[in-house]
Amino acid sequence: MNKVILVGNLTRDPELSETPSGVSVCRFSIAVSRDYANADGSRDVDFFNITVWRGRAENCGKYLKKGNKVAVVGSLQTRSYEDKDGIKRNVTDIVANEVEFLTPKGSQGEDDAPVISAKRERPELEAIDDNQLPF
Repeated sequence: MNKVILVGNLTRDPELSETPSGVSVCRFSIAVSRDYANADGSRDVDFFNITVWRGRAENCGKYLKKGNKVAVVGSLQTRSYEDKDGIKRNVTDIVANEVEFLTPKGSQGEDDAPVISAKRERPELEAIDDNQLPF
């Protein structure tokens, strides 16, 4: 199983682009604070690169900006490449299946940006009289 769930803040504005075949892709990074404090009492932060595809990528590129808080659900993906000096580099990205926007509407000057969630709506449950149960 390869599943990652992160909540953090964007460290830069998202970069929205398209592949040569026209598929939207959005890249951004988030900072995630660790759950524990180090010896001097401060919390370390980890930085993660996020890649989002298709319609979700377009929404992220349109509505997210540096500083926004997001929840990301996805999977780890590693790749390697040679840099301009011929040195082999390894990179780990999170490919997001879900991105939930957690910064409230109207925060940081975004009055017209909708709050978009990847969560599914749950129907309201109807109250049942215990006397009507067959057991």
